[in-house]
Parts: sequence; structure tokens; C-alpha cells
Amino acid sequence: MTQRLALYLDLIRFDRPAGWLLLLWPTLSALWLAAGGFPGWHLLAVFILGTILMRSAGCAVNDVADREFDRHVKRTAQRPVTSGRVGVREALGVGAALAFLAWMLVWTLHVHVVAASVLGLVITILYPFAKRFVSMPQAVLGVAFGVGIPLSYVAVNGFGVPSSAWAWWDMIPWQAWALSVSNLFWVLAYDTEYAMVDRDDDLKIGIRTSAITLGSNDVRGVMVFYAIHLFSWAWLADLWTGTAGLVAWLIAAGQVVWHYFLIRHRNREGCFQAFKANHWIGFSLFVGLVLNGWV
Repeated sequence: MTQRLALYLDLIRFDRPAGWLLLLWPTLSALWLAAGGFPGWHLLAVFILGTILMRSAGCAVNDVADREFDRHVKRTAQRPVTSGRVGVREALGVGAALAFLAWMLVWTLHVHVVAASVLGLVITILYPFAKRFVSMPQAVLGVAFGVGIPLSYVAVNGFGVPSSAWAWWDMIPWQAWALSVSNLFWVLAYDTEYAMVDRDDDLKIGIRTSAITLGSNDVRGVMVFYAIHLFSWAWLADLWTGTAGLVAWLIAAGQVVWHYFLIRHRNREGCFQAFKANHWIGFSLFVGLVLNGWV
């Protein structure tokens, strides 16, 4: 039993929290902006736990979808599904159980969040298959990783609103969609760094990634993606209107400069280090947003 649990924890990347932290910080930022400050402990708990659960479920689905590809990539060859230690149905069962728990959390809010979350679930399931059909699947990941942003606005704005099939759509202002687009560029930046780690293996097996599509412009592309995200996020979240927000933004920008020096020679170790450190950029921007309301 203990050995099986260890395999399941490996399947959902339990010991690698960077993945769900990349989802968490922009989602919490959106929650703060939607609520105009602290959103309350209930909303906070639902979105934190829901983010962890859905990212974990996504890992299980992703490993099933990529199991034939992953066996040819050194970094992923020993993942539980790829190595055969966890069966396909078993992995999908784990993913379904985690998604169900997240679904139960959503039901503690209101029906509009439930309706809106269906779209997020569909995108989460579809993403692992995107690399078979699009040249930059990282853009699809950007959409999937940005679902928590409009969902935050629905969660805040939907209390007391009469039930209607599409009422939740009207609860999402332009700011939420703009934040989602800004976040998409951040995802493009860090997931291209991630794709640069496996570029040689991906070329051999025919996987499409942004690192391959950009070619020799990969480093330049990553920096452009970061710049678009940083400047648009600062404007949308009013980070520059307060000292704390400005300092936090400068700290995030400094990390991007550090990332340039990590990835400029395109070696695997540097690119992987840059990817793993990305959640600190999101954390810095979130802290700046929160402190701007206090300082």
C-alpha cells in the first residue's frame, strides 16, 4: 500500500510543487483583483486546494497521453505510466478521483462557478494532445493555465445572482480576459524554457514545441514573451501605482534578466533551472499586488 501511494505521489509530481505554484499565483492575483482585496478564507481555500488538485489530475492525464513519447526522452522515461509501474486505467482513475474532489470543492461556492469550471475541465483534458496538432502547444497550455483567472471573477461576482446557463459569462470583465492573455505570454516564456531542455529528444520523435518552432530565435522569443507579460501585468494590476508594487515588479524583472543568463547558451541544466524558478516571478508579482493595498 505504501509503495503504491509513493507511485501515485510520483505520478502527480507531489514532490515538485513548481507546477501548481505556476498556476496558483496568477489565480490568486485575479482573486484579489476581483474582490478588491482579501477575498475571504472560503474562496482562498477553494482556489488553493482546487489548483493543487486540478494540476495533479492534469499530470496523470498528461502522462497517459504522452506515454509513448516519454519513453524516448531521458528526463521522462522513468515516469510511473511510461515505465509501466502504473497502468493506464489506474492513472486515469487517479486523475478522475482528483478532478472529482476539485469538482466537490467548486460546489461549495455557487452554480455559476460550477458552470464555468466545465470549460476549464475540457481545456485541461485537451491540452496533452495539442502537441500532435499545433506547432506551439505551449499556447494551448497558456489557455489551460489561465482558466483560474476568469473563474476567480465568476466566483467573486456570482454570489446572489439568479441561476442561468450563461450568466457566468457576463461576470467576467475585460480585465479578466486581458489578464488571461498576459498570463498566456508568461506560460509561453517558461514552457519554452522547459521545451528547450528536451529539444534534441523531441526532434528525434517528431514532437512539436515552441522551442523547435522558434529555432534560433528561442532565447529572443522567451525574452519577448517575458517582457509582454511583465509590462501588461503591471498595467492591468496597477502594480506601478504603489511603492510595494513597483519594487515587486522590479524584483520580477530582475529574475527575468537572470533567466536570460541561464538559457542564453541553451544547455539543459540552465534551461531547466530557469523553468523551475519561474514560480518566484509569479510570487513576486502577487506579493506586490497584495502589499499595494496595505502600504
